[in-house]
Amino acid sequence: MAEPYDFKSVERKWQERWARDHTYAAPRIPSRDKYYVLEMLPYPSGDLHVGHAKNYTLGDAVARTMRMLGREVLHPMGWDAFGLPAENAAIERGIDPATWTRSNIANMKRQLRLMGTGYDWSREFATCEPEYYRWNQWLFLRLYERGLAYKREAPVNWCPHDQTVLANEQVIDGCCWRCGAHVERRNLAQWFLKITAYADRLLADLDRLDGWPERTKTMQRNWIGRSEGVELAFGVERTKGRIEAFTTRADTLFGVTFLAIAPEHPVIPLLKSVISKKHAEAIDTFASSLRSKSELERTSLMEKDGLFTGAYALNPLSHEHVPIWVTNYVLAEYGTGAVMGVPAHDERDFDFARKHGLPIAQVIVPLHHREALAPLEEAFIGDGRLIASDDFTGMSSARARKAIAQRLEAIGAGHESVNYKLRDWLISRQRYWGTPIPILYCEKCGEVPVPESELPVLLPPNAPITGEGSPLARIPEFVNARCPRCGGTAKRDTDTMDTFFESSWYYLRYLSPRDTQGPWNRDEAAGWMNVDQYIGGAEHAVLHLLYSRFFYKFFADRGWVTGDDEPFAHLFHQGFVLHDGEKMSKSRGNVVGIDETAERNGVDAMRLFLLYATPPEDTSDWTDEGITGRVRFINRVWRLCEACHPERSAEGAKSRDRQEAPAATTSAEKSVLRALNVAAKSAIDETTSRRFHYNTTIARLDELLNAMSALQREAPESHALRYAYSMIPLLLAPFAPHIAEELWERLGHTSSVHLERFPQPDESLIALDEITLVVQVNGKIRARLAVQPGLGEAEALALALAEPNVRAQLEGNKPRRHFYVPDKLLNLVR
Repeated sequence: MAEPYDFKSVERKWQERWARDHTYAAPRIPSRDKYYVLEMLPYPSGDLHVGHAKNYTLGDAVARTMRMLGREVLHPMGWDAFGLPAENAAIERGIDPATWTRSNIANMKRQLRLMGTGYDWSREFATCEPEYYRWNQWLFLRLYERGLAYKREAPVNWCPHDQTVLANEQVIDGCCWRCGAHVERRNLAQWFLKITAYADRLLADLDRLDGWPERTKTMQRNWIGRSEGVELAFGVERTKGRIEAFTTRADTLFGVTFLAIAPEHPVIPLLKSVISKKHAEAIDTFASSLRSKSELERTSLMEKDGLFTGAYALNPLSHEHVPIWVTNYVLAEYGTGAVMGVPAHDERDFDFARKHGLPIAQVIVPLHHREALAPLEEAFIGDGRLIASDDFTGMSSARARKAIAQRLEAIGAGHESVNYKLRDWLISRQRYWGTPIPILYCEKCGEVPVPESELPVLLPPNAPITGEGSPLARIPEFVNARCPRCGGTAKRDTDTMDTFFESSWYYLRYLSPRDTQGPWNRDEAAGWMNVDQYIGGAEHAVLHLLYSRFFYKFFADRGWVTGDDEPFAHLFHQGFVLHDGEKMSKSRGNVVGIDETAERNGVDAMRLFLLYATPPEDTSDWTDEGITGRVRFINRVWRLCEACHPERSAEGAKSRDRQEAPAATTSAEKSVLRALNVAAKSAIDETTSRRFHYNTTIARLDELLNAMSALQREAPESHALRYAYSMIPLLLAPFAPHIAEELWERLGHTSSVHLERFPQPDESLIALDEITLVVQVNGKIRARLAVQPGLGEAEALALALAEPNVRAQLEGNKPRRHFYVPDKLLNLVR
């Protein structure tokens, strides 16, 4: 009887050995073909569960396989350590954010090691360390120098009771999550990064990202939202003011029956100067009702509403008087803050006009029509032919768009323009636990960047975090400073940076995490970048990935990185892991923890189940039956290999060296050698194709064990069986690294199995000696023939006609015709 497999001691043994020997440390600069694989930077939130483990297990399997395929692999890990949860913990539990964060990092690092991951821990960092966020500040100043970081007023969620800015997720039903006060939208001076300066490149270069999921690229295209059209100006009646609007449908200009503007539009004070007091008060009331509403609520969730201001605009071409309405769905910070209303040719405008009794003027008809359609039941939004449009009548929509744009430009009322849904990146956060913005304010010198020699601007310890107001603004020792230009008194900026800032360049810091001369070493960046494989959730398909692409293009423009100006060559989104059909959460009580799973089932079994349950991009369900099945697999491997242990046979001494595959003399031996090579080929193909469907590879390993078991019963001393046993640790290594390492050592090897070369499949051993050819007569199966692969059509027909059952169905006649699918099917028609 084989001794039972003690997974706890084996897994602990090898985790300690890998840490001691720095088994997975990467060189400073790769000396051969490199492979940089990276999972998205994790936030240290506390305990990991098996849903988190899916991401890290997948990345680890990829890294291990590529290392065994001969690549120089870089697979680092660090921590996205700033953020709001640490401040919430400080408020709720009185815990210092730094203490809370470091405690979580220590626990999560322990759990990642427990999972048997092969990270290069020598490159570890946390973004909350001054050694890291110093370079956040340095990069901010480089952006500032180039005019890509600037300050302007922008609306925020403001709690009037706590006197603080709230994140969108802290606003619940229009109220502050902490005190319950009604939240207002208030303008505050905020820092922005001018990502719109890179909008065209960010959009165009998506076409080069062949290694990205198409749905992710589509999401980024939609987020950037490039549209070509006309920016035109409507005059404001009885004033010299103008209201600018952008439209992609200049051909509908003669169908404008109202102008919709945001309640916060800067033209509002001008309108109030020419309208009645009653109208002005109504505008104020309407605007007040929207102060607690988020952008999402106003643009997507609320019913579209508005009110007439009492003022009129002038259509620049028709010179018609157009009523100006303030509406809840137009935002001051998006586009020009004004939208021309064309009910006949826009669905939203159509519904709004019907609700408020506004005219619907049709100016486009289908190409085969000459006159307006009967009263419209819905907006006609397609292109067509213009009607009721002065001298543009009769033109096609495409021609009219060009002609109207030229007319507007000729009279100084508009011009062709490109518009983007993408807006500049607001990075200001009125919170403590983040990177301080390195700007000073001097009464004499104005806005002054902190000198590089004074970086980092450190977060002061023991900040009073109460949830009321800005913590940094209440610390005089932090706020009060000297102006580096004039030596006079100055005040520090008390905002901190959006945490997306530090996660937009961290992949470069891994290359030289202890460098004190720059954020990264350029020689090392030239050797390792770009990231060959990036793995993470689809929830980051837009912001994190878009911001990282923006940063990397800026770095390329500055000459700080070379080669392709895209940071991630290939991108993979893993699916979720559910439990009982629901996403895991403590509130549902359905969390399956890593610690408990490792204790009960073992880490290798957990890894195998996560990789085996479904293709990695799909959502899988954690089940007791599934994990139990992988535990049985591990025990079966152990029992089988123990029975074949080389010390028990005369072949023991030879097993220490990699052997050539022996010649197979029986069908059972052929099955073992074929299954072994099929499994090796599957692992390589799934990795190099970047599909990562290791579920199929593990299924092939199941088949290999079945074949080995059958051969063991038939010929326990078979050379083919001994050879398969010597290969099993290599095949298992990327997926079940602990048992693989243990079995490899028991074969007499002194080096790590993870530093060995992966078995290369022999195609001649994969090829089948015979296949089953299905024979049909008039579409019904009448025979199955065991034939050699590649059998010719004439030979197949002859063998089929020799079959008694086939001859009986043909009643002695020759088939009228036949259809042959080589190695699969022969269909005879009588």
